Amino acid sequence: MKNTINREQQLAIDAATALKAIARRPDIKMQVEHQPQLYALLQRAAARYVTGEQRANALEVAELLHGEGYAVSLEYIGENTVSRADCQQAAAELMGVLTDLGEQGIGGRVSFDLSHIGLLVDNELALQHVLQLGELSQMYGIELFISMEESAKTAAILAIYRQAVALYPLIGITLQAHLHRTWEDASRLLAQDIRVRFVKGAYEEPDTLALSRSAELDDRYVQLFELAVERGCRISLATYDELLIDRLLLYSWEGAASVELELLYGIRPELAVQLREQSYPVRVYLTYGQEWYLYLCHRIAEYPPNLYQALIDVVGGQEQAPVMQYRLMKPH
Repeated sequence: MKNTINREQQLAIDAATALKAIARRPDIKMQVEHQPQLYALLQRAAARYVTGEQRANALEVAELLHGEGYAVSLEYIGENTVSRADCQQAAAELMGVLTDLGEQGIGGRVSFDLSHIGLLVDNELALQHVLQLGELSQMYGIELFISMEESAKTAAILAIYRQAVALYPLIGITLQAHLHRTWEDASRLLAQDIRVRFVKGAYEEPDTLALSRSAELDDRYVQLFELAVERGCRISLATYDELLIDRLLLYSWEGAASVELELLYGIRPELAVQLREQSYPVRVYLTYGQEWYLYLCHRIAEYPPNLYQALIDVVGGQEQAPVMQYRLMKPH
């Protein structure tokens, strides 16, 4: 029995690793993009997790969810951009998102990867773009959140964050619980009203740098949460691990400036509804853009059984728009 359990677990791990490797292969991505029929089929599967390719798609979903009482976070998908012009285009698009959210009264949050707006080109370019976004976010009162990427980028990301948040306090930072360095980073960064999002960590890292998915990782996540509460932070708990969420709900949130649960669009919508019905603050993380291929691969890789759902979506399409699964039974 022991060998059977280990083999099943290993198959899941190997499947996730293979899917992440596929996501990073530009030759496969190019094949998908240049075969219209294959592109259209995979786009059906991506529609469960991505609101669409255009900003208008994301704004429409954001408005619907806002009307149901959810907070929202929007991300224009993209990372590891190596062209200065493409970085400038991405920054301009994010500014458009901020403006539209503000002018349409939706509010919410805009999230992004620093490598999408200049980190791989020039740290100063990335900082310049963050400051431009920060000024606009301050004008509209909309949070701006820097996502976390591979561990090799962590020091640069945190350095840019520190410079930016000193000028624009509506800027938040994401911390990955699985990295061994994160406790020290959190101890230095977290303070009253600091905006922080905790994630387990989606990137493959060596054991010398990070924990694998385990009870120890869950313990560290909880410890980081407790530290943030003690420091009076504004906290987003970004996980759809229901066992971990149940554990977090047992702790007192008193002392924190605010606490919310953040769930990815299309992942466990019934859990989002359940939490909102119980009056917990829930934020739904919405993505849009043409770079959905990598995002789809990661959603399947983090939970390989999602591959079955992707096959169903590809073959039969979806019976209803994913956003409709977020409707509540009672008003809030």
